[in-house]
Amino acid sequence: MMDLTQPCRRTGGVLANVDDSLLTAPTPCSDYSVGDVLHHVGGLALAFTASARKDLGPLTGSPPVPDASQLDDDWRTRYPARLTELASAWGEPSAWQGMTRIAGMDMPGEAVGVVGLTEVVIHGWDLARATGQTYDVDPAIAEAVLANVAQFAAQGPVDGLLGPAVPIGDDAPVLDRIIALSGRDPAWRAP
Repeated sequence: MMDLTQPCRRTGGVLANVDDSLLTAPTPCSDYSVGDVLHHVGGLALAFTASARKDLGPLTGSPPVPDASQLDDDWRTRYPARLTELASAWGEPSAWQGMTRIAGMDMPGEAVGVVGLTEVVIHGWDLARATGQTYDVDPAIAEAVLANVAQFAAQGPVDGLLGPAVPIGDDAPVLDRIIALSGRDPAWRAP
């Protein structure tokens, strides 16, 4: 069991500070604008919360599709609140036990929790980098995310989260290694 409070709070803080003028700006996810990634984070927060609660249904049946045109009007407050709820749901030991579902796949709760954490951290970094904000993560959380990303990266690209790994040295900071393994360039800057 891991505490998702800090990364969810950190990513929520990034979301809350995104200016509307940046919604169409590019992100390190080449196919998605800032608004698309915001919408995706809002949707994944709902999906992973439902998964933690073993509330298997539409939210856990398919992955959220990023679409800036579907942003909630109050996304700047609603999405951080959803991330707080996500952390709370995964704060329950039962979330990490047994089987659950995410994106239509049945998986052990422990695996889904770490995948959710990985999504929060990587997309938090995406949004921070695209909007000129800083992003950091607790070292223990970063190590867990690095292990998860390395496992997935070994299997190949995953749409929306992982692309082909970007070469980086083993001595690079942990967050940079996470980002590089996810297929993003840690040196990426908003144009």
